[in-house]
Amino acid sequence: MENADIAKIFSDIADILEIREENPFRIRAYRNGALTLENLSERLAKIVERDPKQLRELPGIGEDLAAKIVEAVTTGKISFYEKLLTQIPRTLLDLMRIQGIGPRKARLFYKKLKVESIEDLEEAAKAGKLQNLPGMGKKSERKILQAIADFRGRDSKRFSLFRVLPHVEALVDYLKNGFKGIEVTPSGSVRRRKETIGDIDILVAGGNASKIMGHFVQYREVKNVLAKGETKSSIVLNNGLQVDVRVIGKGSHGSALHYFTGSKEHNVAIRDRAKRMGLKISEYGVFREKTGKRVGGKTEAEVFKAVGLSWIPPEMRENRGEIELAEKGELPKLIELSDMQGDLHMHTQASDGSHSIEEMALAAKKAGRKYVAITDHSKAVTVAHGLDEKQMLQHMKEIDKVNEKIDGIEVLKGVEVDILKEGLLDLEDAVLEKMDVVVGSIHSHFGMEEKAMTKRILQAIETGFVDIVGHPTGRLLGERSAYAVDMEKLMDAARSNHVALELNAYPNRLDLSDIYCKMARDKGVWLVISTDSHSTAQLENMIYGIYTARRGWLEKEHVLNTRPCAEFKKILHR
Repeated sequence: MENADIAKIFSDIADILEIREENPFRIRAYRNGALTLENLSERLAKIVERDPKQLRELPGIGEDLAAKIVEAVTTGKISFYEKLLTQIPRTLLDLMRIQGIGPRKARLFYKKLKVESIEDLEEAAKAGKLQNLPGMGKKSERKILQAIADFRGRDSKRFSLFRVLPHVEALVDYLKNGFKGIEVTPSGSVRRRKETIGDIDILVAGGNASKIMGHFVQYREVKNVLAKGETKSSIVLNNGLQVDVRVIGKGSHGSALHYFTGSKEHNVAIRDRAKRMGLKISEYGVFREKTGKRVGGKTEAEVFKAVGLSWIPPEMRENRGEIELAEKGELPKLIELSDMQGDLHMHTQASDGSHSIEEMALAAKKAGRKYVAITDHSKAVTVAHGLDEKQMLQHMKEIDKVNEKIDGIEVLKGVEVDILKEGLLDLEDAVLEKMDVVVGSIHSHFGMEEKAMTKRILQAIETGFVDIVGHPTGRLLGERSAYAVDMEKLMDAARSNHVALELNAYPNRLDLSDIYCKMARDKGVWLVISTDSHSTAQLENMIYGIYTARRGWLEKEHVLNTRPCAEFKKILHR
């Protein structure tokens, strides 16, 4: 099992224990353990292999949870979890995939109405049975029906890139093990770094195909083998992910890699272009259509060169104009992780973070950042222990102390201030004007109509205090759809008021999407990429923002926090 899978089980255990109204301290232990594992960059399997005792050094991982991690890594299951699943209907956990439903509501519906599944819940809501329950009403019932519809409208069989990449890394290592001289390369949507992934495609170039296929289907995480052939096999992992592996000759590596990387739309356009030039492109190479003579295919560069194009980065291969740019030699120089100098959105123990100001700053310095903004929540977000005006002023003094104490990184005084329903900001102007960085975000009333939501955000922008609009569409991948907002008007207002839009790199947000990043780029709107970190480990999530930025064709110049701190502050407060 990979980190994300074990974290999911710990989260499920906490949900089951809460549904059963068991010890709250035990519930909290599993929730904290899940959070630690979600944000751990090193694979748990490697820690267990090196020394299982080192698990106890992880925050929130005691002897009991460490033992369960070892069991998961070595056996592929956790017996305690399997036992718990016999004590409640398994489908009850699915209820909590519906926005707005947590363990308490799931327990309420189960106990009062015998609701055991999403289908049961929908039937009860349509029959008007929810509105008379404690804490419910007609409005709540309507929201649940809408949330169920939203859930079904999403592709629930897709996995976040964040969850998939550790499996890809492990599979690549496994396939390389024992086979000298082979090349193992992920392809498909993983290589294009799409925000969600349907399945994993891996190419192996060279080697004994039969032996590689035999080795592949023996992978420790295999739930079942869908197909095993001479050069292609498919398996399903324990978490439901399908993995397809193809073995090809080294001479066809480039053409196969291009073909299986996609996207379909990009490939069709390339093949049409080749046909007009008297060529034929397949996974086996580039050929003269009339003579069948092979003219390329060992590398991707050969494939592109054969059709008169420069090499196109995988993230851009969506047929959105990249072919035309490649023909003119005008492809953008896409942003890199090494370009990032600042991180402008993070939380500390002062609100809902896990670490101190100093710990966050030192971790950011280690990650290569030159400056950070500490942006704890304002008072409206009570669930996140948001700070009022007096607390915020004291918090700013603490930031000053940290700046005096550490070298090599500048810590900016910031806040993630709530944009209230009426478009007002959640802190007094006198406090906001003392800030270096103000991130304005929405954390409530997501169901407003587009016109009202747009007006709400524009009003906040026009106060003159918001520097950055945080996670501008409010989406949570696989959990919550974006709220309705006119992005054209939002971007126009941001540009006019010298306000930046955030590409939030938190893996289940990636908000702005790649499409909106490209729109902002085309409109000349400032962007920042920030991690929204709530722990030191989450600072490493910057790379997921970079992946989305590259899919949105962003270059270094489009992102404000690629600039040195002094230049960044000068632009921000122009």
